[in-house]
Parts: sequence; structure tokens; C-alpha cells
Amino acid sequence: MKTSYKLNKTLFSVSITTLLAVSPTIFAAGNTVVTKWNDAALEAIRVTHPGPPIVARALAITHTCMYDAWAAYDARAKGTRFAGNLRRPIGERTDANKEKAISFAARRCLADLFPTEVVSFNALMTSFGYNPGNNSTDLTTAAGVGNVAAKAVIDFRHHDGSNQLGDLNPGAYSDYTGYTPKNTPTTIVNPNRWQPLDVNGNVQKFIAPHWGNVIPYAMARGNLYRATLPKPANYFTERARYELQAKQVLEYSSHLTDEKKVIAEYWADGPSSELPPGHWALFAEFVSERDHHTVDQDVKMFFAMTNAVLDASIASWDAKRAFDYVRPVTAIHFLYSGQQVESWNGTIDGADWKPYQAANVVTPPFSEYISGHSVFSAAAAETLKLFTGSDSFGHSVTIPAGSSRVEPGLVPTNDTVLYWATFTDAADEAGISRRFGGIHFIDGDLESRKLGRVIGQNAWNKSKVYFNELL
Repeated sequence: MKTSYKLNKTLFSVSITTLLAVSPTIFAAGNTVVTKWNDAALEAIRVTHPGPPIVARALAITHTCMYDAWAAYDARAKGTRFAGNLRRPIGERTDANKEKAISFAARRCLADLFPTEVVSFNALMTSFGYNPGNNSTDLTTAAGVGNVAAKAVIDFRHHDGSNQLGDLNPGAYSDYTGYTPKNTPTTIVNPNRWQPLDVNGNVQKFIAPHWGNVIPYAMARGNLYRATLPKPANYFTERARYELQAKQVLEYSSHLTDEKKVIAEYWADGPSSELPPGHWALFAEFVSERDHHTVDQDVKMFFAMTNAVLDASIASWDAKRAFDYVRPVTAIHFLYSGQQVESWNGTIDGADWKPYQAANVVTPPFSEYISGHSVFSAAAAETLKLFTGSDSFGHSVTIPAGSSRVEPGLVPTNDTVLYWATFTDAADEAGISRRFGGIHFIDGDLESRKLGRVIGQNAWNKSKVYFNELL
């Protein structure tokens, strides 16, 4: 899939080169400065491997910096930090100035988020003909607007509860709330709670249990929706329900078709390890090309979508910390140890059951309820639907035969096409993929889908206010 994507981009760049002779800007519709910097952010994510909520925040900050810089050259839009106070005179509101301001904002932001990748960001700036060392704050210049807009967003987000700077507890993004798991890798003390696993000699550590404290985009607070979530099944008081959800996972596991295996793997970590928030940023790039977006359209779409996904990360991680709920792998080991169960790799002892995941993953290093994949995807899909005015997606990928990481050379038997007619179809498939893969129970998926749609709608309402458009 990745090969075909790069080929398409290469072919598309040929037409861009042809257009450069007549275009006053660097970019053409459908291949904007916004998607270029989005690609740069995604590549930094692939290289540095931050956790899912950290990815969501990084993309939201990146696109907020670009949006705020762009807003200075729009007649109506308000920035998130300066409102309309950076607005430039009509004569300066050119595409060239927008693109330059966006680039300086993106470069400054990404250098702060991914300091080890500065060389690649500088190279992109140079390829555009910009001087990456220009730190001007002169608001009569596009570089100055970009630098000033980005600094304000960065300064705000440095103290948003994420602990990016490691000033709340040593280590960037480290927990400062004192979370300690109830179970150990070898002992299940409480079958309702998350268990860190020993994966190839490395004991899992819960990623960002403090994330519910991060300042949201549109939500009033991180725990805003927690009370609306039904409580997950409790082994001690709802044993039948607890066992039923585990049996459902076993049923999926023992009846995985090639297509279901492909779905489980395709959605697991993004096509190239961008994680779910980055995966939807790739989908947004498809929409940009499909609809031949201008830079104005891309700035708004990516800003709205990534900030909705940021809120989804905060709400879901708040729930993950509060419920601290058990993963299927732990529940199945607890319930079926010493019993024979059917699984994707045959009849085995329940104590040996594994999700359909790569051997270096097994199960994510954080609790089950609610599903990050489902809430990220539902929030992103809702935003793209609202932005485009339609649920129509029309995207597909082809997964080559034998490309599985779980069963290399064997799965899928033939090239397999995944197609999504609508954004909702894609989001729903992302959700159920985690049940196919043995990562989530049914409630963790379905409740997250509902919540994600609510978060997406609420975030979109706020974005429309920034765009200064009628709701």
C-alpha cells in the first residue's frame, strides 16, 4: 500500500513541476504546503515513536500553529491565541505570504516537538526557498507572522498538563500523578484491572496515565464525558457479562478470515507506524487530493480534524486512567488457564492465548476501556464528514499477499483490497479491527464510537467559530 501511495505522489509531483512555471506560489491545489508539513510531522512520528495521545497532541499543535499563521492573512478567521490581532492588510493577503507564514510556523513548532528531527525540517524549508534560520518577529513579514503565531501556541501548550518539558516530573510526557498498576506481569490481583505484560523481557509501562489533565480544545475539561460512559463489566458483580465479552473475543479469534486478519493488522499501528491519529491525517491528505483543495481549505480541514482528535485523546485517556480496565489477553488468561480454547493459531491452553498482533506488541501498554482507535477514528470521521458536507470517502488500499507481520508469507493468501465508501465505514472498521485483533471488548469499541462522534461535532462547532463562519 505504501508503495502505491508514494507512486501516486510521485506522478502527481510531475504535474506540480509543470505548473510551477505559471504559478506564483510553490504549491498547486491538492498538494499544498499544509500537506507537505503534515507529511513532515508524520515522518517525525514514525522515527521517534511517541504514544498515541502524544501523537494526537503533536498533530493538533502543528496544525494549530499553521492555522494561526494563516489566519493573519484571511479576511475573517480568528487565530486561537491572538484572535484577529495579527491580521495583515489586504495587500499582503497573498497565497505566497500564506505559504511562507505557514512554513515558518510549522518549522518552529515541529522543531520544538521533535528536536531530533530539525535537520529534516530545515531541509524542507530550504527546498521551498526559505531560510530556516530566519527567526524574525517582524509582523510586516510572513516569516515574522509565522514565528510569532507559532511561539504563542507553543508557549501555551508547554504548560497544558502534558508534561512535554518534563517540568512536572522528570522525563518528557512522563506521569506526574503517581499511577501504579494493580496487577504485575506474573500475578493477576484484580481481574478487572489492567495488567502490564512482559514483552520480550520489557515490562510494559502505562503510556501517559496523566493525559486526562491535558487542556482540551473544545471540551471544558478532560473528564467531561466520563460520567456518560457505562461502567465496564465487573468480574465480581457481573461475572456472566464479564465472561461473555471474553467469549466474544475468543469467537472472533477462532474465526478470523484472511480479510479480518488484514483488517486487524492494517489498522493496528497506521500504514507506516503513524498510529491512529496519524492514520487519519493520511486520510485527510487523500481528501485534499480528491477535492483539489486550496491552502485555505487544507488549513481549516487539518486544524479542525486534528484538534477533534486531540480532544478524543484526552477524553479516552481520562477514561482509561479512571476505569483502569483489563485487556482481553489478561481476562482470557485469568478465565481459561488450564482449559483448551480455540484461537487463530489452533487449539491451545487458555493461558497461552495471544491477540492477533505482532509479537513485539501483544497488547498496548495502557488499559482497555475505552478504545483509542474507535474514539480517534469516530472523531476524525465526523470532522471530515462535516467539513466536506458529505460522508462520502471512496478510498481504498491493497494489502499485498503474504505481507502479514503476524503470519509472514501466509496472510493474506491473495492481494486484498480494503474499501471504504464513507468516512463512517472507515471509522467503524477501525473500531472493529481491535476486536478482530483481540485488543478490545465490544463495549470498549462501541461506546468509543458514540463518544467520538459527539467529540467531533462539538470540536467542529468550535472550529466554525474560529473560522468566523455561521454555525
